[in-house]
Amino acid sequence: MLLGLVILVVAAFATPWRVMPPGTPTVPPDAARDFSAGEIARAAAFDAATSVPGYLSLGLTVLFAGLLVLTPFGAKVLGGLRGPWWVRVVLGVTVLTAIVEAVRWPLGVWYEMVLRDYGLSTQDWGGWTIDRLKGLAVGVVLQSVMLLVVVALARKVRRWWIPAAVGAFALTLLASFVYPVVFEPLFNDFRPMPQGALRVNLMTLAERAHVPVEDVLIADASRRTNALNAYVSGFGATRRIVVYDTLLRAPQSEVELVVAHELGHAKYGDVLAGTLVGGLGAAFGVILLYLLLEVVRRRTGIVSAADPRAVGVIMGLLSLATIIVGPAQNVISRHVEARADLHALNLTKDPGTFLSMQKRLAITNISDLSLDPVEYALYASHPSAPERIAMAREWAALNGQPQP
Repeated sequence: MLLGLVILVVAAFATPWRVMPPGTPTVPPDAARDFSAGEIARAAAFDAATSVPGYLSLGLTVLFAGLLVLTPFGAKVLGGLRGPWWVRVVLGVTVLTAIVEAVRWPLGVWYEMVLRDYGLSTQDWGGWTIDRLKGLAVGVVLQSVMLLVVVALARKVRRWWIPAAVGAFALTLLASFVYPVVFEPLFNDFRPMPQGALRVNLMTLAERAHVPVEDVLIADASRRTNALNAYVSGFGATRRIVVYDTLLRAPQSEVELVVAHELGHAKYGDVLAGTLVGGLGAAFGVILLYLLLEVVRRRTGIVSAADPRAVGVIMGLLSLATIIVGPAQNVISRHVEARADLHALNLTKDPGTFLSMQKRLAITNISDLSLDPVEYALYASHPSAPERIAMAREWAALNGQPQP
């Protein structure tokens, strides 16, 4: 209870609930003002086409997690595994991941076909399969490490949830620090941005934002997608600006605005704050896991967390927890993203380019231009394009500039 209260307090104080200053003129979001009827219709059609496989995949995830948590299915499947306990833990994670992925694989193919129909995906099926298998392998490795620690502690320590909670917090922080240098290169190749006006301007932006940056890299995203993006990753000596090669097709001023937004995340320590909250959440999850295991233990046919067959129950509980906390995380994320947008506007003082950049991102990435409440809660980690454009107009009015 105390840890849960700490998480709520930290999240409440770290989240910029009000981004624009008091007294800022309100501009309501209006997609029809900035997007043509054809662009709005295309976005709606794309959303409808991707929603079906997306919701089916979500439903299968919930169903499979419920099967692991409420029935002895997982214990029966894993009961046939042989070997030392640590081997059975790793095999258990691998087998259960393979089962659920085999069921969801056709839905992934369906989703990929929609992306190709709309010109977003540039991958062949071989590349798509390799990327998907890489993602699964990373997930299996991380879950195996976590579950090996949990089961090992449960076999040795009576109050295993105490050191396990500390370990979950530490593992979350470690993963965040090593991700840019260990996991990102598994999915993209990076090359330094050549010397030139754009690189100089981006490094100058970082200096003006008081964000130390070691390098500017270009990611070969075009071999996978036509979508546009950039981000700032890493901490200290590993911090770098990463620009998708697809974004380089946009005007330089728009590229600079995208990077100015990402520099806002670094300036306000959004990644670090998110990592700390995530670490506290992971520790809280371990304690909650201990309590819930006692509730479902008999129903699922396991003895305790020291039982390697408990892998299925733990994986099911983790899946359900991820889905349940998703909407709350999205609420926080949207406010954090809005603050980064404000940082970009304050840094560049160019609401007109901000508007054109948001339009380009929305049209190229085929972003949802509507505000469907369910999808907004479940999936929207960023404000919608009309909301972000409305903020640019509010900023212009607040700073005495003509509304773009």
